Amino acid sequence: MHNQLKNIEIFKPLSNEALERLAAVSKPVAHPKGTILIHADKTEPYFYILESGIARAYSDGENQQITFWFGESGAVLFSFNSYINNRPGYENIELLENCCLIQIRLTDLFLLYDQHLEIANWGRKIAEQELIATERRLIDRAFKGAAERYQDFVNQSPELIKRVALKHIASYLGVTQVTLSRIRAAHK
Repeated sequence: MHNQLKNIEIFKPLSNEALERLAAVSKPVAHPKGTILIHADKTEPYFYILESGIARAYSDGENQQITFWFGESGAVLFSFNSYINNRPGYENIELLENCCLIQIRLTDLFLLYDQHLEIANWGRKIAEQELIATERRLIDRAFKGAAERYQDFVNQSPELIKRVALKHIASYLGVTQVTLSRIRAAHK
């Protein structure tokens, strides 16, 4: 497991000792496309790192799902509310492809945070990066038009355009599928 972890970008800053400790509590898992890995309104006990595949986070509204995040290889998947407050989360995380993941029980991870400063700092940096990315998405959605948000999405995640259903991309951008089709046609 140590060798598997050290080849994943998110683990590269860690020392061999920290990797060994994380490897001892990590488990490789695989789930098929369509699996809801994280459930809204449930306290989730695991933290995941996506090795391969694509996932999305969404919340259910009245007669619709709002996608607010996509994850590719190397992404972390967890419920923020479960992670921080040990309470049920608000998001669902669905696997959009067959996925291989590294699974770590949160209680094991928190014990490592208490015992090993390097791992605690690593976990803090992950949470900080996720917060910054969330803030960026909120600001972009408030101040950028749909066409500009689409172009940013294409530039930042060109693989997702090919691999994710347009209905999920439209939801993520905050537009209808018809509007997304018009934006895409204008960019050709």
